[in-house]
Amino acid sequence: MAIQKTISPVDGTVYVEREQADPAQIDATLSRAASAQRSWREVPVAERGRLCSAMVDAFVARRDELATELTWQMGRPISAAGGEIGGFEERARGMIGLAETALAPIQLADKPGFTRYITREPLGVSFIVAPWNFPFMTAVNAIVPAIMAGNTVILKHSAQTPLCAERIQQAFEAAGLPEGVFQHLHLSHDATEQLIRDRRIDHVSFTGSVAGGEMVERNAAGRFIASGLELGGKDPAYIRGDVDLDAAVEGVMDGAFFNSGQSCCGIERIYVDQAIFDAFVERAVAWVKQLRLGNPSDPATTLGPLVRPAAADFVRGQIEEAVSAGAKAWIDPGDYPLSVPGSAYLAPQLLTGVDHSMRVMHEESFGPVVGIMPVASDDEAVALMNDSAFGLTAAVFTRDMAAGERLAQRLEAGTVFTNRCDYLDPELAWTGVKQSGRGCSLSRLGYETLTRPKSFHLKHA
Repeated sequence: MAIQKTISPVDGTVYVEREQADPAQIDATLSRAASAQRSWREVPVAERGRLCSAMVDAFVARRDELATELTWQMGRPISAAGGEIGGFEERARGMIGLAETALAPIQLADKPGFTRYITREPLGVSFIVAPWNFPFMTAVNAIVPAIMAGNTVILKHSAQTPLCAERIQQAFEAAGLPEGVFQHLHLSHDATEQLIRDRRIDHVSFTGSVAGGEMVERNAAGRFIASGLELGGKDPAYIRGDVDLDAAVEGVMDGAFFNSGQSCCGIERIYVDQAIFDAFVERAVAWVKQLRLGNPSDPATTLGPLVRPAAADFVRGQIEEAVSAGAKAWIDPGDYPLSVPGSAYLAPQLLTGVDHSMRVMHEESFGPVVGIMPVASDDEAVALMNDSAFGLTAAVFTRDMAAGERLAQRLEAGTVFTNRCDYLDPELAWTGVKQSGRGCSLSRLGYETLTRPKSFHLKHA
């Protein structure tokens, strides 16, 4: 039986090992999920909500333990790791609260001699593939609404964060969820593809790379099942000349460097009104220099390692190419002794003198680096922001709310912000355009992707 090893980015040691599921285990899991769904779909929404709420209670009761495990699995500083438990709770309770209304039958206007209405029917078995970067929050986006909608769930978590799947399973068990409604599997890539092709899978939710999304589409091709693909981004921010400069720097820099930049909706490109460009860069450099790169288990650390050395070296390569092409690097890596090639630890970096010919401005970085460009007008900012293969989120910082909203309407992104970034409101639809993916999670609309409409056209006898 194959063994998967989780190498901690904290110190390069093996943190956890797990056996990957064999074909017999996979088949048994699928059979339990399909069988359980036939009865689970008949459970009232209120009872589903009670059980899911009890799961959340059990989950958040282990906050400190979960935060510590998260730090060692993927490297987030312990000072920030507990926040993900709060985010899990916010999203789960938000979707539970929306379920009754979102799943209620649609009653049509009276028509003499007829009864007409539309119901939302569960799809069946939902296969959820979750990533390591926000391993609890990305998973809960799909898990709770799928179960609330009457589906059963099989979760495949990243091999980097296998304990996250197990802790969610334990929370559901503590809540008394019927057997087979939620299950998890540790799977190889080949087994993941085979499971997507299995006729007992009715829906796939995938969060990860563009290549991973292509894998899902390839294996689901011809089956006509629903799928949701959240594939990351190269998210831009525009700083207009009328901003509260200190507030804008604080907001956008946190959006760029939180989680060491390993956020699908983190800010990776910044465009600044040329009138305040120098002042913005000066304050941004000062903000970045106060970050402390170190062992994430130390409460004083504010910038942890990337998930693995190869990820850090990838970003180092982007930075080095940009500098060799004329960009200016404002942060001296020598000030960060842990940041050496071949290490998961990487010094933060701000670049100016960049343009869209450089990989760092058009290729997803997923690390603690951001390029900053001056712009002469709103129109130039919008054109540059939209000049991307991705379209997950985009942000405009301005005191003029009317202008900010007008600009937001022109941006090619699934979520647009003014004066904030890098945040998911569970009452708003989470979606993307272009290579950022397809489908929708969260909000009332998220339930539409996890159900199918069924029309009732009843003529009175």
